[in-house]
Amino acid sequence: MRNLVVRDCGKYKTSYKDDMKLFKTTGDKVKWLALILLILALPLFVSNYWIGLFTLCAISAIGAIGLNILTGFTGQISIGVGAFLGVGGYTTAILTSTYGLSFWVSLPIAGIVTAFVGGVFGIPALRLKGLYLAIATLAAQVIILFVISRWDSVTGGTAGMVLSRPAIGDFLLSTNTSYYYLSIVILLVTVLYAVNLLRTRVGRAFLAVRDRDIAAQIMGINLFYYKVLAFIVSSFFVGIAGALLAHYTMIVSPELYNTHVSIQYLAMVLIGGLGSVFGSILGAVFITLLPVGLSAIIDFLTVFMPEMYQLLSAFKEFVFGIVIILFLIFEPGGLAHIWLNMKKYFKLWPFSY
Repeated sequence: MRNLVVRDCGKYKTSYKDDMKLFKTTGDKVKWLALILLILALPLFVSNYWIGLFTLCAISAIGAIGLNILTGFTGQISIGVGAFLGVGGYTTAILTSTYGLSFWVSLPIAGIVTAFVGGVFGIPALRLKGLYLAIATLAAQVIILFVISRWDSVTGGTAGMVLSRPAIGDFLLSTNTSYYYLSIVILLVTVLYAVNLLRTRVGRAFLAVRDRDIAAQIMGINLFYYKVLAFIVSSFFVGIAGALLAHYTMIVSPELYNTHVSIQYLAMVLIGGLGSVFGSILGAVFITLLPVGLSAIIDFLTVFMPEMYQLLSAFKEFVFGIVIILFLIFEPGGLAHIWLNMKKYFKLWPFSY
């Protein structure tokens, strides 16, 4: 009888520990390592302008992941994320510019202060959900921006405040490249935390609250605790993103954190994919670079139709809204779902099943 050769034909998990591993196979580790090395090497191949854009993408991704923890993981709608960005930005501005603290001290404090504010405004989440909760978070947006713009002695009022770039010892992070690496490192830490959060008891409780909050309560999950905790965790990362953005632009002002910013971050989560960490990053990159792509198209078209420049410029806002509507109708799973379908297609190709 011929000897039979047994080959591996799948991924077998023989224990719960194996099923909960962050990296299922050695190939997963290699792919993620290669991706991280590519991201770190990106400044070697692109111009300073694009490095600045990718820095904004990284900062936006941190805030989008924070919002996705609240909206995607826990099912709590928030349209007040712009104001929480402002809390983080103004906290680090006050601590560094007024009191002379180091950026490295003010950064975590900005996240903690924003988390506290988010927890306070998250208390109504126990009684409110859906549209009512969205209106409550919109009220938080209005209240926070009112305080920021009127508290002249602390925040500078409508004039805002001026900041400086952080430094490591005598090395000032004044270039786009240096700040890009700072943002990427913090983004990687945020991704690692968010991915591990889903593997913990707290993360599973968030998902249970999102799917069936009454059933979760019957199973012994404290709705008040986990809903407020979701606001706290989410607001912490949004505050970190706000502090990073403030030191990158080196200015904070109330108009930088209006409702339009909140809608942009909500669009990042919806277009990227609710409940997906990777989708949050894709959505942040897409929404951040969309105006750049539209501007390039408009500049190209105005060469042939210069008299249409004003109309084409207004067309950008129209396209932004259309993109959100199209994703909600045709691909509610977002860019993360599209990416997953592409992976499945090439994995099964040339077989249709």
